Amino acid sequence: MTDIFREIDEDLRRDRYSKLFRRLAPFLITIIVLIIAGVGGWQSWRWLDRQSAEQAGARFEEALQAARDGKSDEAEQALASISADGPAGYQLLSRFRLAALEGAKDPAAGAAAFTAIANDSSIDATWRDLARLRATLLQVGTLSPDEVQAALQPLAAPGQPWRYTALETLGLVALNAGNFDEAGRWFDQIMTDPAAPPNLRRRVQEVYLAIVAGGPAN
Repeated sequence: MTDIFREIDEDLRRDRYSKLFRRLAPFLITIIVLIIAGVGGWQSWRWLDRQSAEQAGARFEEALQAARDGKSDEAEQALASISADGPAGYQLLSRFRLAALEGAKDPAAGAAAFTAIANDSSIDATWRDLARLRATLLQVGTLSPDEVQAALQPLAAPGQPWRYTALETLGLVALNAGNFDEAGRWFDQIMTDPAAPPNLRRRVQEVYLAIVAGGPAN
């Protein structure tokens, strides 16, 4: 699981959001196993469930292709349909992608959509935290540094799956606000964490900490 979360954290920063979630779809699709009498009944249920997931996967891929082709309305309609009647995992994927599409057009609307996911208690905490992170990232330009810190600091705690993206964002927000000491403290947490992704550690060392060391421009 640690390797999966590390891959998620690195891919998220490289803007491969849609590819990442297609790759992780099997981990997100929750199968609730009911007690079904007889082997034949169980095999039939498995076949029907597999057919449903395959159909939803094809619909989801078509929606993503529509988005890549610039057909936003078509993509949003397809994703909304999947989020309403698809298997649980694809419902969640579609809600995330819909929020991202909305955020590309209107950051406030996208943030609201991600916040709705974050506040949905039926969703696993890991994905609710990801939605909270995405909502905050869309609002970085409008929130105060204190508001960003209040939203992201819990996600930056050791052991949290989105820790490194949260730490990097907190450091950059502090740096942008001219608070070089605070920025350095956030970046130092990345450098002293042996589990931090190597690419992130290199970026922090070669770019961010060099800026911190240089101090504010006169």
